[in-house]
Amino acid sequence: MRTDPLDLSGSRCLVTGCAGFIGSHLAHRLLDEGARVEGIDNLNAYYDPAWKEARLSRLAIRKGFTFRKLDIADATGVGEVFDGGFDFVFHLASQAGVRHSVDHPYDYIDGNLKGTVHVLENCRRARVKHFLFASTSSVYGLDCPPFAEADGGDHPASLYAATKRAGELMAHSYAHLFSLPATCLRFFTVYGPWGRPDMIPFLFARALEEGTPIPLFAEGAMLRDFTYIEDVVEAIFRVARLPPSAGEFDPEDRGRSSAPWRALNVGGERPVRVRRFLELLARALDKPIRIEHRPAPPGEVWETRADPSRLVALTGFRPGIALEDGLERFATWWATRPIP
Repeated sequence: MRTDPLDLSGSRCLVTGCAGFIGSHLAHRLLDEGARVEGIDNLNAYYDPAWKEARLSRLAIRKGFTFRKLDIADATGVGEVFDGGFDFVFHLASQAGVRHSVDHPYDYIDGNLKGTVHVLENCRRARVKHFLFASTSSVYGLDCPPFAEADGGDHPASLYAATKRAGELMAHSYAHLFSLPATCLRFFTVYGPWGRPDMIPFLFARALEEGTPIPLFAEGAMLRDFTYIEDVVEAIFRVARLPPSAGEFDPEDRGRSSAPWRALNVGGERPVRVRRFLELLARALDKPIRIEHRPAPPGEVWETRADPSRLVALTGFRPGIALEDGLERFATWWATRPIP
């Protein structure tokens, strides 16, 4: 672990996608640590914007937070945001969703490709101390678990995953060409309060509450490495203070790069079957289960399993909130959630 971490207190931070699930939680943590946070988000309607507005309303009352509604596909607008300069940039804005990308490929070009270039170009001009990119375990696609950073990324199973991998590679090119310190964080199935309503914790919880059948793909036998939101935010914060040095993982990557760039898995290496996740959630909510079996949709992979060795070696931190505990916390929040 490094002995000279940067101090985020008093720093100026940009969080793209600040009204999203992870982005909003991260913005709160940065504010708690004394950072000044500027957030941007286009508040699109991929899922009900009321959730984004509700997350944003909680941030709007925080001292040190400012917001601008902006689509990162707007190059001029992104340039204007950077006029004052930033110390740290947390790039979480993107078009999400594996299944959505199967039938709506063009939705992923502006935000995930063009928008990422716009942010990177301004980061290198502003000489930010650390650029952090929200990637995904989906980049491993058809690779064999456990997923290690040096081995994966060449066989994505969806366009969403391909655009995220492209974002990683673009960040590498900027690290190589302009010495922009860049970290790509590969998140593994993040869940918790204020999550996305299109993901299974919400979909399952709503069906359990309403007593409707739950669509369960491949009999719930797929394995997912679920990661609680607090663990994810803790990992991001610790990593942010430790920008990569040139060739940090060069021996492991067989001498291919000396850029100040890295990819890190953010997951606990404790995958469970989706059926087990449903059983634990139903217990936490004290609801009976009704199941409607369906075949797995295109683009889904059978198993995700993080190898967090790099994250642990760098920060000393391993995501460790047990699924049972995380779902109890989610269930407590669900009972008093602000939106039906």
